[in-house]
Amino acid sequence: MGITRRRVLVGGLGLAGAAAAAGAGMITDVLPGGPPLRRALGITGPDGTVPDVPPGPVTVERIHSPARGRDVDLITMHPPGSTAALPVCLALHGRGGTARSFLDLGLPRFLAAAVRAGVPPFAITAVDCGDNYFVPRDGDDPLRMLVGEIPGPPRAAFGLSMGGYGALNLARHRPLKAVGVASPALFRDWPEARSRNAFTDERQWRDSEPLRHVDELAGTPLGIWCGTEDPFVDAARHLIATAHPQVAAISRGAHDNGYWLRVLPEVLHFVGTRLSPP
Repeated sequence: MGITRRRVLVGGLGLAGAAAAAGAGMITDVLPGGPPLRRALGITGPDGTVPDVPPGPVTVERIHSPARGRDVDLITMHPPGSTAALPVCLALHGRGGTARSFLDLGLPRFLAAAVRAGVPPFAITAVDCGDNYFVPRDGDDPLRMLVGEIPGPPRAAFGLSMGGYGALNLARHRPLKAVGVASPALFRDWPEARSRNAFTDERQWRDSEPLRHVDELAGTPLGIWCGTEDPFVDAARHLIATAHPQVAAISRGAHDNGYWLRVLPEVLHFVGTRLSPP
């Protein structure tokens, strides 16, 4: 069954005490005060900013996904001045987000800036994927939607947080020219995964966890970014050690928009330069 669509165009501690605690807490993510204090101390690095460039055209479509059993937003972003058909990169949002989260993040401007800086033009598609780590549950199968229902079809993918879990799994089911993941929400053991209440049981998690299927990613160009103050940084380091990505960057940063805004230019450069030629 195909998809139907309707289209809309849219253009506590004192500073001294906190600093003393930083040495013991910044690696284990237990520094009192949480990310705001770590940011104030400069531990998480500077927040990124949205490029001050005009965005290209953005199309929002409301489509019905048979695989998900519901209507979802499908958003397509093009660089300015683009008229020809372009290769497509799929953008996958984090848990609690939607396709529109990428508009809030300023992704159309990041795409415009990447192409202005010399990356060959490409388009980005984002779609609502739910919150269950791209595994089937209660008649909702977002991964099947990505594999069989997205127009294009996309030839690369990148994901933030939970979206990284999905992008890596998508590469196990279809050939992709590049996969980029920032702050990938991966789980080294079942108790950690079970705490997310996303998987029906341990077997489903084992079948879908990218860290347990790294061999299936062989041959896919990978880029991996994660912050040192991210709760998933140890899982990211494990992925780097086992998957041997083309690009691996562990730098100061938390699991938040400030970090993603900082690394998005690198992520888009990585996927964009690998999409051409077709």
